[in-house]
Amino acid sequence: MYNSPDRLPIQYPTPEPQRLKRQHTPRYYAHRVRESLTTRVSKLFCTIFLGLLLILGLIAFILWLSLRPHRPRFHIHAFTVPGLNQETGFQNAEITFNATARNANHDIGIYYDSMDGSVYYKDQRIGSISGLLPPFYQGPKNTTIVAGSFTGATLTVNSQRWMEFINDRSRGTVVFRLEFSATIRFRIQSWDSKRHRMHANCDVDVGQDGLILPVSKDRRCPVYFT
Repeated sequence: MYNSPDRLPIQYPTPEPQRLKRQHTPRYYAHRVRESLTTRVSKLFCTIFLGLLLILGLIAFILWLSLRPHRPRFHIHAFTVPGLNQETGFQNAEITFNATARNANHDIGIYYDSMDGSVYYKDQRIGSISGLLPPFYQGPKNTTIVAGSFTGATLTVNSQRWMEFINDRSRGTVVFRLEFSATIRFRIQSWDSKRHRMHANCDVDVGQDGLILPVSKDRRCPVYFT
């Protein structure tokens, strides 16, 4: 049969051969089941492990917050320079003070192995006391009174220095700095920390009568470690 020159040839699609479905053996299906179970068990263990890590991390963070030692808190309550209104007061110069050291921790004690005191005027040390307090243990939420006086060998004030006091007094205020230095250890249950060198600096404004001014009374002293 001949095709007409006016008609286009018709092409019929070639049928694709049918793919034969692969028949899997029981061993194959058993292997797939084992793989699925192994994957699920692995995911379960990973989930449990990560959950435990999260819980342990949270517990450790809470313990760290509750057991983190807080620095001792020092406050100055009294500071007196008797005879400040007398030009010859340096002959019997004396500086007395009264402060407190508080352990604000709930479950942590503080060992004070040593404590010294110094007094400064214009950043020049004019007095010092070694062994201001004997070694002692301060329990949690406890306050210790720290009092003393600089006089005689513990206070170095000559006539020139005393006149500087008098000049500042005429202006209304004489400024001193009282410093406490201590070697301390923190006590957490039955464990003791290493020794720390602690310093507390108390700026004190003294009036014309030689007494601490209200602006400085009960002032909190900055504390730092070296």
